[in-house]
Amino acid sequence: MATVALQSLRKSFGKTDVIHGIDIDIADGEFIVIVGPSGCGKSTLLRMVAGLETVSSGEVQIGGRRVNDVEPMDRDIAMVFQNYALYPHMSVFDNMAYGLKIAKVPKPEIAERVETAAKLLQLEPYLQRKPRELSGGQRQRVAMGRAIVRKPAVFLFDEPLSNLDAKLRVQMRLEIKALQRELGVTALYVTHDQVEAMTLADRMIVMNGGVADQIGAPLDVYANPATEFVAGFIGSPPTNFLDAALVGEQGGRIGIRPEHIRLDAAGRLTATVGYAEALGAETLVHLRTEDGTQITVRQDATLPIPGEGESRGLVWESASAMRFDAEGRRVAAG
Repeated sequence: MATVALQSLRKSFGKTDVIHGIDIDIADGEFIVIVGPSGCGKSTLLRMVAGLETVSSGEVQIGGRRVNDVEPMDRDIAMVFQNYALYPHMSVFDNMAYGLKIAKVPKPEIAERVETAAKLLQLEPYLQRKPRELSGGQRQRVAMGRAIVRKPAVFLFDEPLSNLDAKLRVQMRLEIKALQRELGVTALYVTHDQVEAMTLADRMIVMNGGVADQIGAPLDVYANPATEFVAGFIGSPPTNFLDAALVGEQGGRIGIRPEHIRLDAAGRLTATVGYAEALGAETLVHLRTEDGTQITVRQDATLPIPGEGESRGLVWESASAMRFDAEGRRVAAG
């Protein structure tokens, strides 16, 4: 197992800067999720750790060793990709064993490692099958098994669940978390899915245009977003944003999460109901204010669902409102 340190890490493609100085110390056994929208630099950051992208400036350390100029195969890392990257003509056993064979690991040890990983991943019945005979989730397990048998110091995951359906994604992320805990291995995981980030991470790096807007534990980031971008990206449905002037306050913007607003005749603001989504345990009510601002309210399913076109007041506690300045930075309360 190993620590990972990124120190003032930057990446440029020609004159275009894509990573603008990332600093983080990752503890041995910690699960870090790098999350953000497409094009924010999250996969580039992961590939720099893997050695698949060169570092323009700054430093990558794995286990206290500077690895900027170390080949990927010598970094003691294993990477799991979005597309599985399995050899279609090989059995599951041979796919998992291939890297060990190339490294000239003795056959008895290869067999032991593969069988141990297969048991861990519930792949024992499938070791002689070809990838085409497996489901998407089983193929992803094989890709993970291929990484596990190498006994790396660091696991790197590049959107590994993107090709799976919604139900299987939930199952697989639970399995990945349990597996990482059982192995005790340090992991960096890239995703655009903020639900994955919230459920998997010990800490998350929220990327925005090549910048780490915020690094922290998921619930801390959710409760105390450092920027307007983080407040809007982390959380589903996203935070509602209002111009401060709309509710009689001075300057900047106000962010209020949907669960912190309730419909009440004596509201601070009035809005018209567009439509409501009854989701079983909860209802999402979508409204529009007079100036065209969209507002989403999350309410308990036991409450009455307002009809389309109805005018409703909106109420929230002042303490739940997040304030942001003109540059999108969080402003302390008071």
